[in-house]
Formats: sequence, structure tokens, C-alpha cells
Amino acid sequence: MAKSNASAAFADTKPHYHILDGLRGVAAITVVCFHLFEAYATSHLDQRINHGYLAVDFFFILSGFVVGYAYDDRWKTLAVKEFLKRRLIRLHPLVVIGAIIGAAVFYFQGCAAWDVSQVSGARLLGATLLNAGLIPATPGAEIRGVGEMFPLNGPSWSLLFEYVGTLLYAFFIRRLSTKALAALVLLAGFGLAAFAIWGPYGDICVGFSLTGDNVLGGTLRMLFSFSAGLLLARVFKPVPVKGAFWLGSLTIIILSAMPRLGGSENLWLNGLYETVCFAIVFPALVCLGASGKITDKITARVCHFLGDISYPLYMVHYPFIYLYYAWVKNQNLTFTQSLPGAFALVVGSVLLAYLCLKLYDEPVRRFLTRQFLQVPH
Repeated sequence: MAKSNASAAFADTKPHYHILDGLRGVAAITVVCFHLFEAYATSHLDQRINHGYLAVDFFFILSGFVVGYAYDDRWKTLAVKEFLKRRLIRLHPLVVIGAIIGAAVFYFQGCAAWDVSQVSGARLLGATLLNAGLIPATPGAEIRGVGEMFPLNGPSWSLLFEYVGTLLYAFFIRRLSTKALAALVLLAGFGLAAFAIWGPYGDICVGFSLTGDNVLGGTLRMLFSFSAGLLLARVFKPVPVKGAFWLGSLTIIILSAMPRLGGSENLWLNGLYETVCFAIVFPALVCLGASGKITDKITARVCHFLGDISYPLYMVHYPFIYLYYAWVKNQNLTFTQSLPGAFALVVGSVLLAYLCLKLYDEPVRRFLTRQFLQVPH
């Protein structure tokens, strides 16, 4: 098991798994690419990096695994309030900066899909405060007009579900026996599989809006994957694996880039594919990453960097996806014509994520940790 020592300044987890950190970074980059190609898709049927949104399910299972590994054996001395403060300090600073970045570039995102010029400064301020507080906007009331919970920074929706999972763990799931937890995982898995295979979309690209299907689908996505990660943390036994990071990375890329299956006539076939991904492949990838060992400096550095930027990248890239979308639509560009802008978006998002991490996220978390947590000396 390859692990690295966490900073004592945060002191919120046991040592991290290097390879899992790296795989989380690879998944975050696939999300950026998936969102980038949304500018050229007319529906889920013709999207490129078609299954990139499944990275969220991978994030949920990783989160459950890490939380279970870090905290399951600490509840005799750890109060619920202390745990929740630790999770809030770990996650929320980037929620806030994502909202601020989204507000800062909002008026530059005008296009036919949303008329930003009609949004007053007061409404933008209200939306910023809601997003920063992780309070979802209702459909029809949000300022972009496309039904998102968080119109300034769309990916914030998954953090809302992450918080729900955290609360469920703190007050309920952690108390379950391993058999009871396995039963919960099985029931949630059947529910999510049914939604994927027989649901209205033939996929699980849901959760970002306060509509019935999105709330149901998003809840099932979180409940299955987060609980499955918790279960894996309890029962996982490492086995020797060589090249785990590179094998896992290639698997994530291939799964994400697979064309949609079944077309509009057989939606169930695509739902079945996604069920195999979230129910079988992703848990196996977590076991692979947790089992593997890093034996060379290059892989260690790559995993360390990708792990560092993964969460910041996920939380700061989307305001620039809105910009890119507006640019492509306003100029009627093909992907080839927009390739320099697409490249700049991906590279710029990575650089911005790193800057946000070093200049904002880490200093803020250190400050909050000193102020609100019992930090061992």
C-alpha cells in the first residue's frame, strides 16, 4: 500500500493512498473534457467523452472509501461535531471560490442559450451567496435559466450530495454492521441500476437540478457509491498489483470515451453499460488503486500532482466552460476551429486549480484548522 503522510496542519485523515489520489486527478480531467465537448452535443446521444459524468460516481466511491478508512475506527474519541467541522473545512473553501469565480465571469458568458445581460447585479449577488452557501436554486428561479441548482458553478451540485452523504454517515451509516451496510449498498445499487436501465434517459447523468428525476437519480448515485466506498473500506484486503496507476488511468479514460450504446431506440443498453461501470468496475478500480505500490519517482510525482489538483480542478473549471460554450455558439465554431481555445481551457483550468490550491485553499484550511479544530502538536 503506497501512502503519503498528510500535512499535520490539517490532521483530518490517516495517510492518503497515492494511487487513488492520482486516479481521482485523471477522473477530474475527464470531467473537464466531457464538459468541453458539451458545446458540440445536441443531446446525450451524440456527446463525446460520452460517459465522463461517471467520474462523479467514482468520486463518491472514493470519498466513501477514504472517509471509512480515516474515521471508522475513531468514533470512540471523535465527536460528530468535530467530524463535521473537519469535513466542512476540507470541502467548503473551494465551494466558495468556485462561486466567486463564477460570478466574476458571469457577464462575459452571454449567448443565445442564456441572456446574462438581463440579470441584475442584485440577482447575481444573491445567486453568488446561495452558491457559496451551497443552497440550491429552484428551476425557473435560477439566473441562467437552464434549470441548474448552481448556475454560477454547475458541479457544486455533487458537493451538496457529498454533504448529505457525510451527514448520513455521521448520524446513521457508521453505526450499521457490515452486513447491514452491505444490504444498504445492494438496495441502493438495485435502485440506481433500475434508474439507469429502465429510467427516462438510459443513463445516470442526473443530480444537477431540483427536478424529481434529478433529485431521485442524484440521491441514488450518492447513496450507492458513497456507501459502497464505506463498505470497501471495511472489507478490502490488498493484493499485489504492478502498474496499478497506469492501468487504472487507462481504464477510466476508456470507460469515459466509450460511445453511447443502443441509440435512442435501446436506451436500456447504455444504462446497462453504466451499471457495469458503477457497480463493478469502479469498486474494482478502488481496490486496484489501494493495492498498488508506486515504485518509481515519475509515477509518484504524477500521482502527487494529480491528487493535489483533482478537487480544485473539479470546482473551478466550469465557469470557463460557460465562457467556452458562449464563444463557440456566438462564433459558430467547429471543434477544429476552437481547438486552441479548448486547449487553453484545459491547461488554464489546471493552472488555475493549482493556484487556487496553493494561494487560497491550503492557507484557508490551515487558518480554519487552527481556529476550530483540536490539532495535535
